[in-house]
Order: sequence, then structure tokens, then C-alpha cells
Amino acid sequence: MKIGIYGGTFDPVHNGHLILARDAVEKLGLDEIVFIPAASSPHRLRGNPAPAALRYEMVLAAIAGEPRFKADDIEIRRGGVSYTIDTVLALKEKYPGDTGLFYLIGRDNLDELHTWRRIDELKQLATFVTLNRVNGGPENALQQPDRRIDISATEIRARVAKSQSIRYLVPDAVLQIIAQHQLYKESPH
Repeated sequence: MKIGIYGGTFDPVHNGHLILARDAVEKLGLDEIVFIPAASSPHRLRGNPAPAALRYEMVLAAIAGEPRFKADDIEIRRGGVSYTIDTVLALKEKYPGDTGLFYLIGRDNLDELHTWRRIDELKQLATFVTLNRVNGGPENALQQPDRRIDISATEIRARVAKSQSIRYLVPDAVLQIIAQHQLYKESPH
């Protein structure tokens, strides 16, 4: 089996995440992708993300009906700062044997990859795949689907704070959760 791991704050999950995940499934021949919202990202300690339970709820709503997309709240249940090495080690236990793990990261994370906890060990446990949302940027040696989607969670939060539409940027089910819980109404974080 080939399992894609898509971690992040998903604050909120948006259509760009979903399109890139679908592209990774098709181009890399993944059997499934597991979306894993972080409890607290070590690289985004500033700011005030939406509550973890709501971010997980948005991921579940966004991937509903996609048989190859799964969600796991492992980092939320563990609590505290979410380190990828801990998650990958836990997933290695969950998917024993010759299951290949492919960790999907945005190109914007490449410059910080060397700072990730136990990165050398992590690279032995999972194959890193770069997802590039926009054109440009340096080439790298990591596998990468070539789909370009210029949607960001930062932009979505800013639009909500300004009472601008986010329709077509997020799945309708995610839009409903954001509206129901009045998320991102203050200035963007």
C-alpha cells in the first residue's frame, strides 16, 4: 500500500488542498491520503487558529464522499505541539509491513524542512513529496505533482474578516461550518 500523509493546520481546509491531494493520488498512485490537522504547529506558534475540533470537523466535511481521502485526529488527540516525527512513527505502527508513507508538504515549507524535529530519521521513514500551489519557485529533488492552485488559508481568513465571499475557495460544507461558528470574523491571524 502507498499512503499519503497530508498534515497541516487546515485553518481552513480549502479547495487547493483537495485538488493537490487528488493530483498526488493520481500522479503517485497512492491508495489513500490521510489528512491530519495539527493540534498546534511548531512553525505557526503565533496567531490564533480556529479550535482544533472545528478544523478537524471542516476536514471531515471537505473530504466526505472521497473514498481515497481519510482524516485522522491523531495530533489533536495527542495535544500540544504537533511534531511530524511523532505522527509518522505512530502511522508506521498503524500501517505495518511494506506500506510506503509519502509525506505531502507545500513548497513554502521547503526552506524550513531542515529545522523539523529529527528530520534525518523522518526522511528514512517517509518519502517527502512537494506540493506546489503557485508557479515559480526553485526546483528541488523531491517528487512533486505539478498542479498549480493559488488559494491560501491566509487569504480565506482575510476575506472572511472583511465580509467578502469565499465561495468556490472552500467546499460548501466548510463554508457552512465557518458561517455557523462565526470563524475568522476578527482580523486574520
